Amino acid sequence: MGIVMFVDETTSGSRSDGWGLEIAEERLAVRELIRRRVFQEVAEYNARTPAVFQGLVQPEDTERVLNGYALRTPRRIDPETQAELALKAFAGNGFLVLVGDRQVTELDEEIDLVLGTEVTFLKLVPLVGG
Repeated sequence: MGIVMFVDETTSGSRSDGWGLEIAEERLAVRELIRRRVFQEVAEYNARTPAVFQGLVQPEDTERVLNGYALRTPRRIDPETQAELALKAFAGNGFLVLVGDRQVTELDEEIDLVLGTEVTFLKLVPLVGG
């Protein structure tokens, strides 16, 4: 059992401090890694219900704000729906996943989760005007 560090970056250069998630398996498919990350961030949001959701992908019926996504009407976020949005975003190049220095490109690719593994989610920022 080990801690995997999740870090968010954008192509504009911003980088989060990161946060850890305990994962028992030594190998895991990228699909499952994304699901677990999303389920954790949704569980934390639903437990506190702050004004802004800070997650990997934008939930439906929200507005992008400086530090995340503001829900138009306060509600609980469904983790299954959010995980599906994240998997679609990965498949559509909405973000890249880097494990250490290596980019993974397939949802079914299994990755080794050795001690100190850092997984970076590089969110692609659309170019202005294009």
